[in-house]
Amino acid sequence: MLRSRMKSEHNRKSLNWAKHQKRWFGKWHLYLGIIAGAIVAFVGVTGSILVFQDEIDRALNPNLFEVIAHKQKMPVEEIVPLVKKNYPKLKIDYLMLNNFKNPNEAYSVMNLKTGEETFINPYTGKIGGKRIHTSSFIHIVTELHRTLLIPVAGRYICGLASLCLLILTISGLRLWLPKKWKQLKSVLTVRFSGSFKRQNYDWHNSLGFYSSPIVAILSLTGFSITFSTLVIPLLFVLSGKSPQGVAKLLGAKSAWHAQAVPLPLKEIVAASKEKMPNGYIGGIAFPADKTGAYRLDMVSGNLPKVGKREMLIIDQYTAQVLLNSRKDFPNVGNAYLSWLTPIHYGSFGGRPTQVIAIIAGLIPLALFITGFIIWWPRYKKQKKGKRKTNEAALDEVSEIPKVEKEPKPAKIKTQLPKLGRYFLIQFKLGLKYVLIIIPISFMMGALYGLPSGIIIQPAIFVMAFSCVMVCLNFICALLSEIFNILFLLPFKRGSHRVTRYFALSTAFFVCYLAVYMVLLNTGLAVF
Repeated sequence: MLRSRMKSEHNRKSLNWAKHQKRWFGKWHLYLGIIAGAIVAFVGVTGSILVFQDEIDRALNPNLFEVIAHKQKMPVEEIVPLVKKNYPKLKIDYLMLNNFKNPNEAYSVMNLKTGEETFINPYTGKIGGKRIHTSSFIHIVTELHRTLLIPVAGRYICGLASLCLLILTISGLRLWLPKKWKQLKSVLTVRFSGSFKRQNYDWHNSLGFYSSPIVAILSLTGFSITFSTLVIPLLFVLSGKSPQGVAKLLGAKSAWHAQAVPLPLKEIVAASKEKMPNGYIGGIAFPADKTGAYRLDMVSGNLPKVGKREMLIIDQYTAQVLLNSRKDFPNVGNAYLSWLTPIHYGSFGGRPTQVIAIIAGLIPLALFITGFIIWWPRYKKQKKGKRKTNEAALDEVSEIPKVEKEPKPAKIKTQLPKLGRYFLIQFKLGLKYVLIIIPISFMMGALYGLPSGIIIQPAIFVMAFSCVMVCLNFICALLSEIFNILFLLPFKRGSHRVTRYFALSTAFFVCYLAVYMVLLNTGLAVF
């Protein structure tokens, strides 16, 4: 009698959960939304502000950025020696040419130690103004977006929040899928004639569905930016190059000796023009010490707004090119340099993609609010129901005479299916899934660039960096299955779910890797 009553109590508790929340993807969506929703929304809002960070910064500081145009700007190889001569105490760690094509825009130099930014008139070489860059509005918003102003850990919190947003988007789409095709129209529209609760639910579904391609891309790029030290070596490995080569290339040093004399900047610039005659210098990082080298951030290509970013590292004593990203980086490495940040902020396609990026950045906030309105009444109802059932159960127990405890039934240890056969079945199922998702990955990037007419590059980019996420997921699945086989199966505690996860992940890994190799290692992808 007591057991049946307790069983009915358990059933009443479980009824408090919505049906979709009982599925694994429903629980992921719910818990991640509760735990990370506020952070994701905040990161999204600050990201929307940063879409127009250059325009905002210039509008707030016109006296620093704007100069009166003359006939022609002085080239960097002439203006830097002039500035050093006129202002010998000015420390120049990095020279930024800003929008060098704009005749009314000043150059700026950074002192990385003090954070002081000095603006230089490109026609006269005179100082036009100074500021502490770290105290500027845009810098503060940038730090909020990247780190939440939390030292060290904040960067990784924001990176994991991007991953949570990607999982929320995928699980939300799975929850959105209607059971029958005839219900498709109802889940794509907002029923304005319905109650507030109904409209809020429809807005949550509709906004989540229509924004999912761009929100997924922003979360993917955000994760790749934060965890670049993990992503870049993996890209090199996938392209058949040693991951140690990244550090070796980026850490190249000048050949210093006791008689070494630094070359004038003119010869460094000449070496860069020889290697990239069609490129423009967007910025120069000066050697930090006697073994340091020049790093020239070059801009070239045909992208409408930001151009194709490339990199040269040049010996300060011999003008020898120590790194040429055009030749030393694989295709996907150049894609990382040229496309990652522009796609994250929408600048690659001009105003159309910037507007899309702003809207997509605000969507997590809207989904967090509408999702909270959906969840909160259910949570209160569940809590209230739980309190009542507990009280009722206590009353019933107090009325029932004590009985001797029945012995617990022995645990039945079920035999798992043979791993090889089960793995093969799930692997085939994974192939079916991946053949649907790969075209969707292409479509996501293509839709993002469609308003600006740039379709192929963002589509390939999304595919490439989706492959990185698939590889990382496969590594996690492989480690889980190894643990399952070595430490759980011998004691009959193994889980078929782990094997299923590993099989599905393997199917995704094989297919994505094959497409990646075709696109990025055969010359089909041009960045």
